[in-house]
Amino acid sequence: MKNYKITLDEQEFEFECEEGDTLLRAALRAGLGFPYECNSGGCGSCKFELIEGEIEDLWEEAPGRSSRDRKKGKMLACQCVPTENCKIKTRLEQHSTPEHKPNRMNAELYQVNKLTKDMSEFCFVTKHAANFLPGQFALLDFPGVQGSRGYSMSNLPNEDGKWHYIIKKVAGGKGTSYLFDIIEVGQSISIDGPYGLAFLKPEIPRDIVLIGGGSGLSPIMSIARAASKDPRLKDRKIHMFYGGRGPEDICTIKLVAADQDLSDHLNCYNAISNPELNDGSWDGECCFIHELVARELGDSLVDHEFYFCGPPPMTDAITRMLMMEYKVPFDQIHYDRFY
Repeated sequence: MKNYKITLDEQEFEFECEEGDTLLRAALRAGLGFPYECNSGGCGSCKFELIEGEIEDLWEEAPGRSSRDRKKGKMLACQCVPTENCKIKTRLEQHSTPEHKPNRMNAELYQVNKLTKDMSEFCFVTKHAANFLPGQFALLDFPGVQGSRGYSMSNLPNEDGKWHYIIKKVAGGKGTSYLFDIIEVGQSISIDGPYGLAFLKPEIPRDIVLIGGGSGLSPIMSIARAASKDPRLKDRKIHMFYGGRGPEDICTIKLVAADQDLSDHLNCYNAISNPELNDGSWDGECCFIHELVARELGDSLVDHEFYFCGPPPMTDAITRMLMMEYKVPFDQIHYDRFY
């Protein structure tokens, strides 16, 4: 296996990129703070300019790279694989420096916990410790499925090598179809991680608001579990909001009840967005989840730290509401942009 030397223009940094690896992943494996968010071509945070050398662009039409970027010669590090030594231009960011350098690992499925009719928690185990920060994600690769899929961990970091993911089945989705319909306990996939910047920051002296929808439940469960057990946060209020289309989508009530620390420390709010799906079993809130957040916390929102994950329309609505309506500073808002 070849290694290529990647030099950063006008900076005293260089790193090795293994043949077949992307520039972004290699930089993070080397412990460098290469700017990024989604690591999958959607957000455009990892743009760079190629000064010298040759690269292979895995996804030339990635949505994170605009036509203007193409004209200016800007590329996405998460989609570029070097084929020789290169010199690139970008600006490193301290906040992107990984606390745990990402690794590629073989992971065996050892358990599946069904949560709703179309959402389950898939539990994998690796030979090495599961080192990550609550709220981070990993890139999963499935046999016969092209491209990596980013999923956030739902459990806590541990020495036993356990990596859990709450995942919602997507109609026509090749990745989720493999998980729900093909893989069996005892079979293995590849995990590459951890990645992500929307992790719990327990040193911040504000009450915590967690908001999720769909598979976005996974990282907020990890953060909730960590926050409820962290002695530094024993005097903080922790609010968790979760939204689904109908009553069958709401599994947070049982999840919280099954964990004593969560039951003792968490204020859990749930809502369904489609009243037509209510078969009479739901007597809770019927609204979009960001509307429930505003209704419950109102003008006090500016005094909280926010972590959220879910479908793009949900994250966009939350961001607009917090920043435009309630003037919450951007540095109090933490989410990873998945598309």
